[in-house]
Amino acid sequence: MSSECFNDGKNARLVGKGDGPFETGNTKHEWDIAAIRKAHKVLAEHRFEKRGVHRGYAERLLYVNLSTLEIKEIPLSEKVKGQFTGGKGFGLRMIWENCRPDTKWNDPENVLSLNSGPMNGTTQYSGMGKCLSTTISPSTDMVCDSNAGGYFAPYMKFAGFDSVSIQGKAKEDVVVFIDGVEGKVTIETAPLEEINSHLLSEQLTHLFAQEDSESSRQKVAVVTSGKGAEHSFWGILNISFYDPRRKVARLKQHGRGGLGTVLRDKKVKGIVARIEGFKGTQNDPADIDSIAETGIKHHTQIRDLDSSQCNMRVVGTGNLVEVMDAYDLLPTENYRFGSFPKASRIASSKFYPYFTQVIPDGCWYGCTLACSKAVDGFKLRTGPYKGQVVTVDGPEYETIAGGSNMSLWDPEWILEFNFYCDTYGLDTISAATTIAFIMEMYEYHILDKEKCAGIELCFGNAHAVLELLHRIAQGDDDEFIKVAARGVRRLKDWMIKNGWGDPFLVENCGMEVKGLEYSEYVSKESLAQQGGFAMASKGPQHDEAWLIFMDMVNNQIPTFKDKAEALHYFPIWRTWFGLVGLCKLPWNDTIPLGNSKEDEPAKVPEHVRNYSTILSAIIGKDITGDDLIHMSEKVYNWQRSMNVWMGKGWRKDDTPPFRSMGPVTEMEYLSRADRYDKQLIELVGVDPGSLKTLPIQDKLSMIREYRMDQYNKLMDAVYYRRGWTQNGIPTPQKMRQLGFEDETEMLSMLEKAIEEDEKAGRNIWGGRYSKGESQPDPERRYWEKW
Repeated sequence: MSSECFNDGKNARLVGKGDGPFETGNTKHEWDIAAIRKAHKVLAEHRFEKRGVHRGYAERLLYVNLSTLEIKEIPLSEKVKGQFTGGKGFGLRMIWENCRPDTKWNDPENVLSLNSGPMNGTTQYSGMGKCLSTTISPSTDMVCDSNAGGYFAPYMKFAGFDSVSIQGKAKEDVVVFIDGVEGKVTIETAPLEEINSHLLSEQLTHLFAQEDSESSRQKVAVVTSGKGAEHSFWGILNISFYDPRRKVARLKQHGRGGLGTVLRDKKVKGIVARIEGFKGTQNDPADIDSIAETGIKHHTQIRDLDSSQCNMRVVGTGNLVEVMDAYDLLPTENYRFGSFPKASRIASSKFYPYFTQVIPDGCWYGCTLACSKAVDGFKLRTGPYKGQVVTVDGPEYETIAGGSNMSLWDPEWILEFNFYCDTYGLDTISAATTIAFIMEMYEYHILDKEKCAGIELCFGNAHAVLELLHRIAQGDDDEFIKVAARGVRRLKDWMIKNGWGDPFLVENCGMEVKGLEYSEYVSKESLAQQGGFAMASKGPQHDEAWLIFMDMVNNQIPTFKDKAEALHYFPIWRTWFGLVGLCKLPWNDTIPLGNSKEDEPAKVPEHVRNYSTILSAIIGKDITGDDLIHMSEKVYNWQRSMNVWMGKGWRKDDTPPFRSMGPVTEMEYLSRADRYDKQLIELVGVDPGSLKTLPIQDKLSMIREYRMDQYNKLMDAVYYRRGWTQNGIPTPQKMRQLGFEDETEMLSMLEKAIEEDEKAGRNIWGGRYSKGESQPDPERRYWEKW
């Protein structure tokens, strides 16, 4: 196990404060807002009728083409609402209608879509401010979706639109301004603004506020990225929410898939939404009393239970660090290990002294969970802002665990990493996972200082991590910097092409699927989570299926049939949040006291009933829990079908690197030798007497063969349960059952893909059923053998 190269180990110095206005101590920036405004030139303007939201919908979508300068409204039809609900469903539809299967991320025709949903903007229940965005990803070459908090999606809806879709490319840097005050949309040049988000979001907030006041700035929300997004595939979108207590435009992130890279490729500096104001009934619900009653019950649960459950109101998602370490799930040294002796140095309690304790401290109004922690008065050590004092939003668990993955055990270095990733517009997950992979290859001498552009990227070298980020943001022309900034998949291809290292080792240590880097959990001992990551629609992201505790810790899904059912239900259920505009955390981060007595406690049924009640009360129609699943299953299968359309929706694309399934190296095996030896005896059938004489490489081969067989059986079971072919393709029959019988182009594409599979000799569950014949009976041999 390698040691750290550097660790300053300095202590925190900022203590908690009350909930009123206070001085952050941040570096002050003086901008000539009048000069910035004067430099703007309006390239296009569209006037729209100002009208209110009706039963959760603004009833129109906004389309902006930067190449042609076209701005138009698209009426939201009942058919589109019925099929796609909202959120990322609208974004997927816009990509389907405006792109080709071979459209690349940097083609002008690629669409970047930011979307609201019918429950979005509600203030009586926690977590109802999420923005859901979609585009064709530079990392995966297929559709990626991402969600973020902040005020943009609700403000966009209250300004007049359920969605904004941006196509084309501007000739110079521009801002797209959605003005709910004047009833207009403009495309404006933006030559003088900064690019990095912590500065640009402040500038745009002040620039577009109606008056120079805190209350006016609270009515502006902006979308930005940064210089890092211009030179990497990890670009994020930062969504602002103005905090009048700190007097700072704070940021929440669309982290995954490179949405910020697409934004800057289109030469968009920012997207701005401004509203006149809003009230708790702005969503025009049919039954506000039911919403308020349900919300009060849930607020009370959070108030009474959070401190003894997840402690989100105090430390946010960082509470998971010590839990993951205790269960051998915290990624360290590129997922080689799941726990580490130094993990206590970055436990959530170590960040508590840094946080400015302001409760509520949520990213949307009315959220009692209030998990949006921030560190104020943080003095930067490196980079272009060295010596300046800033507010750092976070860190979230994924960022802290990214630190452990790189063997960074100092909270202040993690905060430095967090800040620069955010302001440069870089995803902390993809950055950390990529750098951890580089560090492991550096340890094996597959990479070295010369190959790494003079950077000593060994585990624990925080200075090297920050140097890499700075050089990416600067647009460094070194080949290594450019390849590293494109992520793990391109690095693996680059090393193998150059003949550096054993291709098997390189391929299976680099943690990506479909081109997207893994989020920060060790899945080796959870077969269901291996599937949850690798089969996820956009790539290995925890927000689609997080089943580690159900599977590994609580043993609630022991059979293949159980795992398949979980990998059917939970990805679909979690997709639903991305349709209606909600955060997932209030669903299961506070558990009702009577939950264990429910029939299916893992689903937190009381909270599912809450969501059914609220959606019914908003749209004025009776909605059941089954209805929620049905509306989500439509979009989930549509997205998978779009993956097939774009060439990434097959079984081969759901196959993970072996590091996610088990030990790749002798070091990994030896670090958990008792566990693996026991599994060889009990699961593989190795004679205990011969085990001691078996070479480690033979043990590794046996473990690998067994686990890969288990994973293939899991894929069979999951595809079967989802109504897909054995090669992972949704059948036309399935799509018709979901209500897409009129989508002839989609159905024809799927039919053709299945025919190609059959011609190639790939089994389609032993018989053809794509033109309407029944699928195999669930009680037949497929379920029986599982």
